[in-house]
Amino acid sequence: MSVEVLYFPVERLREFGTRVFEHFGVPPADAAQAADVLAAADLRGVDSHGVARLHSYFDLITLGRINPRPNVRILRELPATATVDGDNGLGLVVGPRANEVAMEKAEAVGSAWVSVSNSNHFGMAGYYPLRALERGLIGWAMTNSTKLVAPLWGAERMLGTNPIAIAFPAGEEPPVVIDFATSATAYGKIEIAQRKDAPIPPGWASARDGTPATRPEQMIDGGALLPLGSTREGGGHKGYCLAALVDILSCVLSGANWGPFAPPFALRQEVPARSVGRGIGHVFGALRIDGFIDPAEFRRQMDDWVRTFRATKPAPGTPGVVIPGDPERHAEAERRAAGIPLLPAVVADLRDISTRIGIPFE
Repeated sequence: MSVEVLYFPVERLREFGTRVFEHFGVPPADAAQAADVLAAADLRGVDSHGVARLHSYFDLITLGRINPRPNVRILRELPATATVDGDNGLGLVVGPRANEVAMEKAEAVGSAWVSVSNSNHFGMAGYYPLRALERGLIGWAMTNSTKLVAPLWGAERMLGTNPIAIAFPAGEEPPVVIDFATSATAYGKIEIAQRKDAPIPPGWASARDGTPATRPEQMIDGGALLPLGSTREGGGHKGYCLAALVDILSCVLSGANWGPFAPPFALRQEVPARSVGRGIGHVFGALRIDGFIDPAEFRRQMDDWVRTFRATKPAPGTPGVVIPGDPERHAEAERRAAGIPLLPAVVADLRDISTRIGIPFE
């Protein structure tokens, strides 16, 4: 089923997002930062984490569930590590600040890890290692999120989609940017299917009773996403273990709420019965390449790696091997030229915000 989309310049969406955050008392620099994270997702084709999420932030800030002016601080640290308290601020602000700490420490001592508690949804995970690339570093970001995913052989939501993102710089070739959820799909794609009134592929989700879901409503109404791999035979145990890894490093290590106790990101999501920590948790890593190998040699080898994999013999009926980050890079080039395509339901959400707070959208 084809759904008509409307196109908007990314600058207009970034400006609107900035003004919305400022309306709630978010300091101008923080508001611009938060809007930039959303705009980056829209540019790179990660529509589930762009302005489509703005109404959720709007709702939670309106209800006082997110602190618009957090005192983000380091709770403890060593030369190469730190734990940051986000003071229940926007993850779109807390995440970039903690990522900055990781990069600064890595530049000083070679590598660094920073864990974060008391935060909220931090947007597209790939945003953070992309910032590391700008400084010639290898970057890493992970986060937990609201429970949406059943562990392998489970029939209820226990884990978040818990994404992992890593980026490696190259020389003449584009960087290798890895960004994926540890669930079979992102929840945002379920929402997109619902907006389009479209079915969902087998292996994405289960219904309330644990049977396979074929419609987005079956997952949304008490069902669950499946771990990456979906079934035991398909490698679902690996997706489950990756999600567990992210959960423990992001939350148990930082003092955030792990597993089913992560706070909700949308009003319709269930509030956990108890708390085992503070807010959502993230973890950021950064590596200085010259701590391991000559940077010029690393970039030369990365170029060779990219070219070698691009030259792989393609499987029949496929376009051939894609380098991690290629789809997002191509989407960004197209969308900078043509604008950001938004579904009518997303445009309606943005217009609703505009009407309610008196900030023009169009």
